[in-house]
Parts: sequence; C-alpha cells; structure tokens
Amino acid sequence: MKKHIVVDPITRIEGHLRIEAIIDENNTIVDAYSSSTMFRGIEEILKGRDPRDCGLLAMRICGVCTGTHYQRSIEAVENAFNVTIPKNARIVRNLIQGALYLHDHVVHFYHLHALDWVDITKALEADPQKAVEEAKKWAKVAGTTPWVADSAKFGEIQERLKKFVKQGRLGIFAKGYWGNPHYKLTPEQNLVAVTHYLQALDLQRDAAKMMAIFGGKNPHPQSIVVGGVTCVQDLKNPARIALYKDLLKTFRAFIKGAYLPDIYMAGTMYGDEALDGTGAGLKNYMAYGGFRLQDNGFYKSELLFPSGVVIDGKYKEFDQEKVKEDVTHAWYRGSKPLHPFEGETIPEYTGFGKKVDGIAYLDTQGKYSWIKSPIYDDERVEVGPLARMVVGYVKGDKRIGEYVGKFLKNANLPAKVLYSTVGRTAARAIETEMLADIMMEWVDELAANTAAGDLSTWTEFDFDKVSKDAEGYGLEEAPRGALGHWVKIKDGKVENYQAVVPSTWNAAPRDYKNRMGAYEASLIGTKVAKPDEPLEILRTIHSFDPCIACAVHIVDTKGKSLGEFKVNTSCSI
Repeated sequence: MKKHIVVDPITRIEGHLRIEAIIDENNTIVDAYSSSTMFRGIEEILKGRDPRDCGLLAMRICGVCTGTHYQRSIEAVENAFNVTIPKNARIVRNLIQGALYLHDHVVHFYHLHALDWVDITKALEADPQKAVEEAKKWAKVAGTTPWVADSAKFGEIQERLKKFVKQGRLGIFAKGYWGNPHYKLTPEQNLVAVTHYLQALDLQRDAAKMMAIFGGKNPHPQSIVVGGVTCVQDLKNPARIALYKDLLKTFRAFIKGAYLPDIYMAGTMYGDEALDGTGAGLKNYMAYGGFRLQDNGFYKSELLFPSGVVIDGKYKEFDQEKVKEDVTHAWYRGSKPLHPFEGETIPEYTGFGKKVDGIAYLDTQGKYSWIKSPIYDDERVEVGPLARMVVGYVKGDKRIGEYVGKFLKNANLPAKVLYSTVGRTAARAIETEMLADIMMEWVDELAANTAAGDLSTWTEFDFDKVSKDAEGYGLEEAPRGALGHWVKIKDGKVENYQAVVPSTWNAAPRDYKNRMGAYEASLIGTKVAKPDEPLEILRTIHSFDPCIACAVHIVDTKGKSLGEFKVNTSCSI
C-alpha cells in the first residue's frame, strides 16, 4: 500500500518549502511534489522606478545572497545602457561575489546540510585519539594537512556535547533523526565533522568581513553602482587589500584542511549511494557562466565558470532568449510560457486540495506552488554547483577539468558518482577550493593594478541620453546556480522587471507538459528507511541548498492586509 509523506516546512533552509512524496510498499519514493508556500512580489515593486535604484531594492529579494542580486540588477541596467565598467570594478565585484561563495558554501555544508550525513549523538562514543587518525587520514586523501589534529581539542568538543545531553538539551542539535539507520559515519568521523561544524561558526565571520571590506557592509552591500563601484578609498589603501588577503588565506586553509577532507570522508562512506545515483534527478544541467576575467564588455569576456547547457550528456551553447517561465502549476495567472522580458507576476491563488485526516494536501493536478516553472529551450534543467562542474567538464574547460579530475582520482571514484546527492554536495566543495585558489590571484591583480596608479572605479555615462527606452539583462552564477535579472526601461523608468533565480529553476513544480522540476525528479527512486523520519528526503533536497526566499515573499491567503508602505523616492535631502 502506498503512503503519502508530507514534510512541511523543510528546515535548515531560507524560506518555506513543502515536499509531498508518495512511497510504495518497499518505502521507495515513486512520486514527489515541491511547493513554496510564500509569494514573491519584488518585481512589481520595481515598476516605475529609476533603473539606477533597482539594485538596492532587488537585493532585498533575499537575506543570504543579497550581494549577488544587487550585482545582477546593476549589471542588467549596465547591459541596457551598454556601459563597460573599469578593471578595478570588475575585480572588486568578483572579490565580493567570491567571498559570498566561500561563506555560502561552507555555511551550507556544515550548518545546513552536514547533519543529514552526521549523527551528532554517535560522536559521544568516539575515541578522541582515533578521531585524530581519522582527520589525518582524510586530509591525506585531500593532499593537505588536517585543520585539527589534536586529541585534546576533539575531547573538548566531545565534553561540550556531553554537557548538552546531560542537561537534557541538545540546543542547535535538537530534534534530529539521530540513530536513523541511514547514518553511516563512524563515531570518530562524526566527532571530526562536529568539531569542524562548531569551528566553521566562528570562521564564517572572516568571509563576511571580506564582503564588507569592499562592499561597505554585510549583508546588503552598498558599494556597487551603475558604471562601477564606489569603494575608492579602500582601493587607495594597500592595508585594506592586504586585510582581505589575510582573511582569505585563513578561510582557504579551513577549506583545504577541513571542508574538503570531510567531503572525501562523507563521499566515501556514502559511496554506495553515489554509485547507484541516488538523488540524480533530471541529469540536464545549465549554467549562465560566471566571474568575468577580462574587460571587453558584457558577455564577451572569458569566464571562470563557462556558460552552457548539457542535455542528455551533450553540450550546447547557452542563449538567454531560450529562457522562459511557465505558470501552469504555479499560483499565477498566465496561459503560456513567457520570456522574462515579457514576464508577468499576477497572483492567482487557488488554495490546497482535499483534506484527509485533518491534513490539507496539495492540489497537484492544478496549481500548487508560488514558484514558477522555468524552462530552457523547452527542457527542464538543474542549476547550481553540480551544473557548473558538469557544464565545464563536458565543455572541456581546463581548470574545471583539473579540479574535478583531481577530486575523482583522490577519492578513487568514477565520474558517474557526480550524478547523485553525494555528487551534488561534492561539486560544491570542488568549486569552493577552485574559487579560493583563484581569488588569491585576483587580490594580487587588484593590488598590482592600484599600485601601478590605476584607481579608476567608474565609467561615466549620460543617463538622460541612454535611459529613455532600453532593455537589458544581468546573468551570473550565484552560489546556488543560474541567476538572471531582466529589465525593460521606457521613458527612463522601469516598465517591466523579472528575476529568475536558482531556486526557481530547481524548486519549481510541474510545467505545462507535466514534467517535474529538479527537486521533484531528484527524489524519485530514493528508498526511505523510516517513513516517519524522512532523512533521505532532507538529504537530497538540502544538497541543492534551497533558498526559497529568493523565489517568494509572504502573502496572506485570506486576503488580510499585512501592512502598507509608502516610499517617497523624489524627495531631496
């Protein structure tokens, strides 16, 4: 007899996400539905605004990836105005975005995803000295030295955990599915991972400081404007650039000495799930491309992450004109897929379906999510770190090929393991190491350029001449995947604005052909050990690093007003 599982909300993510899964008599998932229960309306707020102000508002789409929404919005306007920014501005934007990546990926693995692999309670049974040997073992696999190789430190962490348990409270580790049979790490491996988890809480501040050095603040940086950046004084002061580099060195050492070894450890212990493709999903991947390496204008530059689409294992060039959004199963009004330039955001909430034993289930035959369904060239695709690595690898990118090849060789695993929940998690770590390495080069490039006397940070343009009627788009790889902002300008004001974000691509419901989104497809075939403890569902969904706030904002479904805000943008100070 089939069972209907509801996980609502999915925790340890940004925003509200509901997953409904149907499992058969063997506890294998045979159908799945992904639903966001919040509404996004930022696009409507931006209409009628001065396009130069869009970035400051668009960054409020999310409280995590503020800087990347900020930059994409600014770049969409720059693209519309055909403005090319100076070299210093390009490097600074890369460094701000790079710091966001490092911060986001490390926080994701340890604080949002690790507890899907790590059983905290088993760490209480570990021998701290044996934990040292585990740390050394996996650091050796990664070709580095362990971040912690001190039995006293492991013992200290273990004692802290014991005090939590003795006092009857696990604090941040409460309400986990501890003891679930699908946890596979040894007690010592669990202790190593928990130790790194707690240390990452402190170290994440370094990455936040890196974003603030050139961004002015974190979150919601303020230094990016149409035409360049405003952090002139930071570029004039060699000490500011040196501080960024020092913080990067420390964080990079943690990535190589803790994060990567832990990924090798988890990847090996859960290797059977990687080999059988658990969580693979669509196996179609797309990347807009990211991090410009040259100063020759929009979308002409060489990119660190190449753009492209891999469908059925074959590479195709990416074309933004083939991006569309469908609302057949989303709570919006619309009759056909639309390109973002023509996109609409008109709510049409139809509610849930029938109630069974007091539980309201989604109306999966109708509309069941606030997230639209993006399609590329009439295909459903996955975006994110795995997509970036797959696109780069299949395209033959030398740098990505080297880092992916090194990881697979060190782990003694075939390339097919990437197409899984384990592989998706590993891909994030692979690109984190690669990015941390090249960021060291970018810091030196910036220091050398400013030392040579180039302090230019902004390209002048005549707004009155270029802003009357135009359209543009800002495309980039955000930490979670392909992020695009599209803007249409008429008479110097925003006529239409659409943002298609990574979690829109991945968390979307069925489309007009009833094809699944990436989350939904990734759950099919997954075996659940204990239906009342859906650890496996959390593990696969968390591997995408969901950020539903990017896709939606709250709306009261009963029509009650939640508040009114009036902003006077024309007043002078």
